[in-house]
Amino acid sequence: MIKINGKTIHLIGKDISYIMYISENKDLINFHFGEKLEDIDYSLIKDEYETVHGFASNVRSLDVYQQEYPCYGRSDLREGAIGIENKFGNAILELYVKSYEVFKGVAPLVGMPSLYSNNNGETLKIVLEDKIIGVEVELYYTVFDEYNVIARNAVIVNKSKSSITLNSAYSLSIDLPPDDYEIIHYSGTWARERYLQRTPLKSGLMADIENLRGTSGHQMNPFVIIAKKDTDEFNGDAYGFSLIYSSNHATKVKVDSYGMLRVRQGINPDTFRWQLDKNESFYTPQSVMAYSHNGFNHLSQQYHDVYRNNLIRKDWAFRTRPIALNSWEGSSFNINETKILSMARCGKELGIELFVIDDGWFGKRDDETSSLGDWYANKEKLPSGIEGISKKIKDIGLMFGLWIEPEMISRNSNLFKEHPDWVVRTDEREPIEVRHQLILDLTKDEVCEFIVKTLKDLISKAGIQYIKWDMNRQMTDMPSLAYNHKYTLGLYKILKEITTEFPDVLFEGCCAGGGRFDAGLLAYMPQIWTSDNSDAIARLNIQYSTSMCYPLSTISNHVTVSPNRVNGRITPLNTRANVAYGGIFGYEFDVTLLTENEKNELKEQIKLYKKMQKTVLEGDFYRLISPYETNFAAWQVVSCDKTVSYVLICKILSLVHSNEKRLKLSGLDKDGNYKIGQTNKVYSGNFLMKYGIKPNFPLSDFSSELICIEKI
Repeated sequence: MIKINGKTIHLIGKDISYIMYISENKDLINFHFGEKLEDIDYSLIKDEYETVHGFASNVRSLDVYQQEYPCYGRSDLREGAIGIENKFGNAILELYVKSYEVFKGVAPLVGMPSLYSNNNGETLKIVLEDKIIGVEVELYYTVFDEYNVIARNAVIVNKSKSSITLNSAYSLSIDLPPDDYEIIHYSGTWARERYLQRTPLKSGLMADIENLRGTSGHQMNPFVIIAKKDTDEFNGDAYGFSLIYSSNHATKVKVDSYGMLRVRQGINPDTFRWQLDKNESFYTPQSVMAYSHNGFNHLSQQYHDVYRNNLIRKDWAFRTRPIALNSWEGSSFNINETKILSMARCGKELGIELFVIDDGWFGKRDDETSSLGDWYANKEKLPSGIEGISKKIKDIGLMFGLWIEPEMISRNSNLFKEHPDWVVRTDEREPIEVRHQLILDLTKDEVCEFIVKTLKDLISKAGIQYIKWDMNRQMTDMPSLAYNHKYTLGLYKILKEITTEFPDVLFEGCCAGGGRFDAGLLAYMPQIWTSDNSDAIARLNIQYSTSMCYPLSTISNHVTVSPNRVNGRITPLNTRANVAYGGIFGYEFDVTLLTENEKNELKEQIKLYKKMQKTVLEGDFYRLISPYETNFAAWQVVSCDKTVSYVLICKILSLVHSNEKRLKLSGLDKDGNYKIGQTNKVYSGNFLMKYGIKPNFPLSDFSSELICIEKI
């Protein structure tokens, strides 16, 4: 709820307060973001910064205040939330509160995804203005009674009679009071996405968590945590910042000379410039802040809940996902109808529910050098076409899915011959090819219309029930400043139209693995391929970090071959499955080559996951042991009613006399009794959470145990 008390505006979530007040000079000042406080007029007890700090103007110095949307250059000389070039040729801007209002629901963003109102949520709109320049900034804050999150975005409106230029416009800025802060961010590269990094923040040093590669990126995820020193999974203060955006992003964090921490998040201002003409508006993406006084795990659960209930499409947020068999690692480009149908029949016998034809089905695609854009079946490989192979796979009793890379074009393609002008390029240079492919210009209406028509024709004619949407390169040769944002608006326009037209089709995002794993894509695609590195031990780290913001229902995992094709590691089949259970489960190898014992093992794995899936989709997730810190990893998911729980424990290397500690569980009913796995052992929830269980590992590297705990 949102309460107004005097000059104080109080946003109240489940266990949090976000408090700001309007000063005597109409400045918008932040008072508190954290644990829930009582509702009073906090403008009356504000700190008197002017008397204790050296730098002050004759009236006031915003340089020492905690502000909501600061501007650089007048009485605040820190980096601002907005940068403009005004009609006078300078960057000076002063924003004062003009008005505010409260309304039910969420204010939708123009052209971009955002949280939606699921019969919940209340929004505050504050209008700031600079009358001299003729600029207004609309700040939106949405709070939910059942979560500890605040969703924020800004709209910049040109009210002047001339154009202005935006050089930066962050979705949010917040100043946190002095403390011993650390930043946790998720960096990496292809096949090593979202590796957790934790760094102390010191005065004068800036942390730039940013990406300029065209997508949200393998290198830096648009999610960070600011934590107080010694915060861990279940104790301490943590602030989360997650950007609902799939493109060049930035989270800028700096401790000033007084120890105050400023966090800004939004579109990356590097290579960004946007002209706003008279009466035009610019919308920033939405950023979702969260707070936890009980460590990282509680923070994660806030994001999991709000993204499942208020971001992911209602058609799929809690809908059972089919267990997939993908053709890629089983056949690569060398697909043919006989092989596909053989794999599909075998998969059906094992319990597979969806067969997906990956790359190699179209044009003259025998390797990565050709045919992107020619989205018609290669009749030498698939004589009956996509419609025919779809029918044959459905006749076997499976759903039918298809891989496609709609944003890309090969120079060696019919589409390029017909439309060389559709390629992203600068006027004076030949475009760079990556993986032998170029990028279609999604700022052109005719290109977006071609992609939409292509997808509609494929899906409707072949009755496709699943689409894996890939993008296998980074963006280069962007022809103008802010082009990347315009491209992303084109992408969102396509995704909105396609997913609206086909609400029952399951879309899975992919970007050379996990290069576009962000909340923006999740608004259209309820699951994302987590990484091209499917090795179970590498995935312990990747999935652990990914879960810190994104729910298990979004994390797509496959059991693949051993030795692993990316890193060569040899792991047991049961460990590969146990790790893959921590999300959306499937397989990716030639199942016809399995031994009878392996086939029987797969059948049991599939039966178990079908039993687990509702809990995985809807339950509360707990990280118990971090693979970043020990030789072990452990996680737990608990059903909403606390009647069933699944626990994965993995021992990475086998050590003699390693003296494993007991594993304390979480989230159970402390007064309930629980049966452990296939044993006759029964313990109370309190015992399991306070005393724990002892793992029972085989004597081998990469061993694991998955335990089902059921309330009796």
